[in-house]
Amino acid sequence: MFTDSHCHLDFPGLVEQLPDILSRMQAAQVSRALCISVQLEDFPNVLALAENHEQLWATAGVHPDYEDITEPTVEKLLELADHPKVIGIGETGLDYFRLKGDLHWQRERFRVHLRAGNVCKKPVIVHTRAAGDDTLKILADENVQGCGGIIHCFTESLDFARKALDLGMYLSFSGIVSFKNAADLREVAKFAPMDRILIETDSPYLAPVPHRGKTNEPSFVPHVAKVIAQEKGVGVEEIGIQTSVNFDRLFGFAQTGVAAV
Repeated sequence: MFTDSHCHLDFPGLVEQLPDILSRMQAAQVSRALCISVQLEDFPNVLALAENHEQLWATAGVHPDYEDITEPTVEKLLELADHPKVIGIGETGLDYFRLKGDLHWQRERFRVHLRAGNVCKKPVIVHTRAAGDDTLKILADENVQGCGGIIHCFTESLDFARKALDLGMYLSFSGIVSFKNAADLREVAKFAPMDRILIETDSPYLAPVPHRGKTNEPSFVPHVAKVIAQEKGVGVEEIGIQTSVNFDRLFGFAQTGVAAV
Protein backbone atom coordinates (compact mmCIF):
# COMPACT_ATOMS: atom_id res chain seq x y z
CA MET A 1 0.00 0.00 0.00
CA PHE A 2 2.76 2.49 0.96
CA THR A 3 5.87 3.40 -1.02
CA ASP A 4 8.91 5.04 0.58
CA SER A 5 10.18 7.20 -2.28
CA HIS A 6 13.52 8.10 -0.66
CA CYS A 7 15.75 6.25 1.79
CA HIS A 8 19.40 5.37 2.37
CA LEU A 9 19.39 1.74 3.45
CA ASP A 10 23.07 1.37 2.57
CA PHE A 11 24.05 3.79 5.34
CA PRO A 12 25.63 2.58 8.60
CA GLY A 13 23.00 1.84 11.21
CA LEU A 14 20.55 0.51 8.64
CA VAL A 15 22.40 -1.90 6.38
CA GLU A 16 23.48 -4.03 9.35
CA GLN A 17 19.85 -4.67 10.33
CA LEU A 18 18.40 -4.97 6.83
CA PRO A 19 16.50 -8.26 7.37
CA ASP A 20 14.66 -6.77 10.34
CA ILE A 21 14.00 -3.53 8.44
CA LEU A 22 12.49 -5.44 5.53
CA SER A 23 10.36 -7.48 7.92
CA ARG A 24 9.05 -4.32 9.59
CA MET A 25 8.35 -2.81 6.17
CA GLN A 26 6.15 -5.76 5.31
CA ALA A 27 4.32 -5.57 8.63
CA ALA A 28 3.64 -1.85 8.07
CA GLN A 29 2.34 -2.49 4.52
CA VAL A 30 5.26 -0.61 2.96
CA SER A 31 5.58 -2.55 -0.26
CA ARG A 32 8.54 -0.69 -1.85
CA ALA A 33 11.41 1.63 -1.07
CA LEU A 34 13.70 3.61 -3.36
CA CYS A 35 17.34 3.51 -2.22
CA ILE A 36 19.11 6.73 -3.13
CA SER A 37 22.70 7.05 -4.32
CA VAL A 38 24.79 9.94 -2.95
CA GLN A 39 28.31 9.07 -4.21
CA LEU A 40 29.63 7.16 -7.18
CA GLU A 41 31.99 5.33 -4.84
CA ASP A 42 29.04 3.87 -2.91
CA PHE A 43 26.76 3.20 -5.87
CA PRO A 44 27.62 -0.54 -6.01
CA ASN A 45 26.27 -0.94 -2.47
CA VAL A 46 23.01 0.80 -3.38
CA LEU A 47 22.62 -1.28 -6.52
CA ALA A 48 23.29 -4.50 -4.63
CA LEU A 49 20.39 -3.76 -2.29
CA ALA A 50 18.06 -3.36 -5.25
CA GLU A 51 19.38 -6.41 -7.07
CA ASN A 52 19.03 -8.65 -4.02
CA HIS A 53 15.59 -7.53 -2.84
CA GLU A 54 12.57 -7.29 -5.12
CA GLN A 55 10.92 -4.58 -3.02
CA LEU A 56 13.93 -2.25 -3.28
CA TRP A 57 14.91 -0.02 -6.19
CA ALA A 58 17.89 2.27 -6.79
CA THR A 59 19.04 5.58 -8.25
CA ALA A 60 22.43 6.77 -9.54
CA GLY A 61 23.85 10.14 -8.57
CA VAL A 62 26.03 12.39 -6.45
CA HIS A 63 24.63 14.55 -3.63
CA PRO A 64 25.38 18.31 -3.76
CA ASP A 65 26.93 18.30 -0.28
CA TYR A 66 29.88 16.10 -1.22
CA GLU A 67 33.15 17.79 -2.17
CA ASP A 68 36.47 16.26 -3.26
CA ILE A 69 34.92 13.10 -4.63
CA THR A 70 34.57 11.62 -8.10
CA GLU A 71 32.54 14.03 -10.20
CA PRO A 72 29.77 12.49 -12.28
CA THR A 73 29.64 12.91 -16.03
CA VAL A 74 26.58 12.48 -18.21
CA GLU A 75 28.20 9.41 -19.73
CA LYS A 76 28.91 7.80 -16.36
CA LEU A 77 25.40 8.44 -15.05
CA LEU A 78 23.92 6.94 -18.20
CA GLU A 79 26.12 3.88 -17.79
CA LEU A 80 24.96 3.38 -14.20
CA ALA A 81 21.33 4.07 -15.05
CA ASP A 82 21.33 1.40 -17.76
CA HIS A 83 20.05 -1.22 -15.35
CA PRO A 84 16.44 -2.36 -14.82
CA LYS A 85 16.55 -1.72 -11.07
CA VAL A 86 17.97 1.82 -11.44
CA ILE A 87 14.89 3.96 -11.97
CA GLY A 88 16.07 7.51 -11.21
CA ILE A 89 18.95 9.97 -11.37
CA GLY A 90 20.24 11.59 -8.19
CA GLU A 91 20.20 12.62 -5.43
CA THR A 92 21.27 15.91 -6.96
CA GLY A 93 20.44 19.59 -6.54
CA LEU A 94 21.74 22.60 -4.66
CA ASP A 95 22.55 23.25 -1.01
CA TYR A 96 23.58 26.78 -0.03
CA PHE A 97 22.91 26.09 3.65
CA ARG A 98 25.70 23.64 4.41
CA LEU A 99 28.22 24.94 1.87
CA LYS A 100 29.27 28.53 1.23
CA GLY A 101 31.46 30.40 -1.24
CA ASP A 102 31.68 29.92 -4.98
CA LEU A 103 29.38 26.96 -5.66
CA HIS A 104 29.56 27.02 -9.44
CA TRP A 105 30.71 23.39 -9.31
CA GLN A 106 27.52 22.47 -7.45
CA ARG A 107 25.33 24.09 -10.07
CA GLU A 108 27.25 22.38 -12.86
CA ARG A 109 26.91 19.00 -11.12
CA PHE A 110 23.16 19.60 -10.93
CA ARG A 111 23.02 20.35 -14.65
CA VAL A 112 24.93 17.16 -15.44
CA HIS A 113 22.32 15.08 -13.64
CA LEU A 114 19.45 16.80 -15.42
CA ARG A 115 21.10 16.27 -18.79
CA ALA A 116 21.56 12.59 -18.02
CA GLY A 117 17.95 12.32 -16.92
CA ASN A 118 16.77 13.82 -20.19
CA VAL A 119 18.82 11.36 -22.22
CA CYS A 120 17.74 8.21 -20.37
CA LYS A 121 14.25 9.55 -19.55
CA LYS A 122 14.51 8.68 -15.87
CA PRO A 123 13.26 11.13 -13.21
CA VAL A 124 15.69 13.29 -11.26
CA ILE A 125 15.60 13.34 -7.44
CA VAL A 126 16.28 16.92 -6.33
CA HIS A 127 17.65 18.18 -3.02
CA THR A 128 17.31 21.92 -2.47
CA ARG A 129 18.14 23.94 0.63
CA ALA A 130 18.49 27.73 0.85
CA ALA A 131 18.78 27.71 -2.95
CA GLY A 132 15.20 27.91 -4.16
CA ASP A 133 15.59 30.49 -6.94
CA ASP A 134 18.64 28.85 -8.49
CA THR A 135 17.06 25.41 -8.20
CA LEU A 136 13.98 26.52 -10.13
CA LYS A 137 16.09 28.35 -12.72
CA ILE A 138 18.26 25.34 -13.45
CA LEU A 139 15.27 23.00 -13.58
CA ALA A 140 13.72 25.29 -16.19
CA ASP A 141 16.98 25.87 -18.10
CA GLU A 142 17.64 22.14 -18.38
CA ASN A 143 14.05 21.26 -19.32
CA VAL A 144 13.23 19.01 -16.40
CA GLN A 145 9.86 18.35 -18.05
CA GLY A 146 11.75 16.06 -20.41
CA CYS A 147 12.47 13.52 -17.69
CA GLY A 148 10.34 14.55 -14.71
CA GLY A 149 11.50 14.76 -11.15
CA ILE A 150 10.90 15.05 -7.43
CA ILE A 151 11.59 17.82 -4.96
CA HIS A 152 12.53 15.41 -2.20
CA CYS A 153 12.06 16.10 1.53
CA PHE A 154 10.02 19.16 0.60
CA THR A 155 10.51 22.09 3.00
CA GLU A 156 10.10 25.06 0.69
CA SER A 157 7.40 27.73 0.54
CA LEU A 158 3.97 27.54 -1.04
CA ASP A 159 5.20 29.87 -3.80
CA PHE A 160 8.10 27.53 -4.54
CA ALA A 161 5.67 24.60 -4.59
CA ARG A 162 3.49 26.34 -7.18
CA LYS A 163 6.49 27.03 -9.42
CA ALA A 164 7.87 23.51 -9.06
CA LEU A 165 4.48 22.03 -9.89
CA ASP A 166 4.31 24.27 -12.96
CA LEU A 167 7.57 22.64 -14.08
CA GLY A 168 5.96 19.23 -13.75
CA MET A 169 7.73 18.28 -10.52
CA TYR A 170 6.36 15.99 -7.84
CA LEU A 171 6.59 17.01 -4.18
CA SER A 172 7.76 14.39 -1.70
CA PHE A 173 7.00 14.92 1.98
CA SER A 174 9.10 13.46 4.79
CA GLY A 175 8.72 13.14 8.55
CA ILE A 176 9.30 16.88 8.86
CA VAL A 177 5.63 17.40 7.96
CA SER A 178 4.72 15.82 11.32
CA PHE A 179 6.90 18.15 13.40
CA LYS A 180 5.13 20.61 15.71
CA ASN A 181 6.81 23.65 14.12
CA ALA A 182 5.96 22.63 10.54
CA ALA A 183 2.54 24.28 10.20
CA ASP A 184 3.54 26.08 6.98
CA LEU A 185 4.71 22.81 5.45
CA ARG A 186 1.42 21.15 6.32
CA GLU A 187 -0.33 23.96 4.44
CA VAL A 188 1.75 23.07 1.37
CA ALA A 189 0.83 19.41 1.79
CA LYS A 190 -2.83 20.39 1.99
CA PHE A 191 -2.49 22.52 -1.16
CA ALA A 192 -0.52 20.06 -3.30
CA PRO A 193 -2.58 18.12 -5.85
CA MET A 194 -3.22 14.53 -4.84
CA ASP A 195 -1.76 13.24 -8.10
CA ARG A 196 1.57 15.06 -7.59
CA ILE A 197 2.61 14.06 -4.07
CA LEU A 198 4.89 11.33 -2.75
CA ILE A 199 5.90 10.26 0.76
CA GLU A 200 9.34 9.33 2.05
CA THR A 201 11.41 8.73 5.15
CA ASP A 202 14.87 9.93 4.06
CA SER A 203 16.05 7.14 6.38
CA PRO A 204 18.04 7.15 8.60
CA TYR A 205 17.18 10.84 9.13
CA LEU A 206 14.09 12.82 10.15
CA ALA A 207 11.97 10.16 11.83
CA PRO A 208 8.34 11.30 12.02
CA VAL A 209 6.32 11.76 15.18
CA PRO A 210 5.89 9.55 17.24
CA HIS A 211 9.41 8.25 16.49
CA ARG A 212 11.15 11.62 16.31
CA GLY A 213 14.76 11.39 17.48
CA LYS A 214 15.06 7.72 16.61
CA THR A 215 16.78 6.18 13.60
CA ASN A 216 14.31 6.45 10.74
CA GLU A 217 13.37 3.51 8.51
CA PRO A 218 10.84 2.79 5.73
CA SER A 219 8.30 1.21 8.09
CA PHE A 220 7.72 4.69 9.54
CA VAL A 221 6.45 6.19 6.27
CA PRO A 222 2.77 5.51 7.10
CA HIS A 223 3.11 8.17 9.82
CA VAL A 224 3.92 10.70 7.08
CA ALA A 225 0.87 9.54 5.15
CA LYS A 226 -1.28 9.94 8.26
CA VAL A 227 -0.39 13.63 8.65
CA ILE A 228 -1.10 14.35 4.98
CA ALA A 229 -4.37 12.45 5.20
CA GLN A 230 -5.44 14.61 8.15
CA GLU A 231 -4.62 17.79 6.23
CA LYS A 232 -6.56 16.65 3.18
CA GLY A 233 -9.48 15.15 5.09
CA VAL A 234 -9.11 11.66 3.63
CA GLY A 235 -8.17 8.25 4.96
CA VAL A 236 -4.55 7.24 5.38
CA GLU A 237 -5.16 4.29 3.05
CA GLU A 238 -6.13 6.70 0.29
CA ILE A 239 -2.86 8.58 0.70
CA GLY A 240 -0.91 5.32 0.68
CA ILE A 241 -2.57 4.11 -2.49
CA GLN A 242 -2.50 7.46 -4.28
CA THR A 243 1.18 8.13 -3.56
CA SER A 244 2.04 4.63 -4.76
CA VAL A 245 0.08 5.23 -7.97
CA ASN A 246 1.96 8.52 -8.37
CA PHE A 247 5.26 6.69 -7.89
CA ASP A 248 4.24 4.19 -10.57
CA ARG A 249 3.34 6.95 -12.99
CA LEU A 250 6.49 8.98 -12.45
CA PHE A 251 8.87 6.04 -12.72
CA GLY A 252 7.11 4.34 -15.62
CA PHE A 253 5.67 1.34 -13.80
CA ALA A 254 2.12 2.34 -14.69
CA GLN A 255 2.95 1.75 -18.35
CA THR A 256 4.97 -1.43 -17.93
CA GLY A 257 2.95 -3.09 -15.21
CA VAL A 258 6.16 -4.12 -13.42
CA ALA A 259 5.17 -2.73 -10.05
CA ALA A 260 1.90 -2.93 -8.20
CA VAL A 261 0.29 -0.91 -5.47
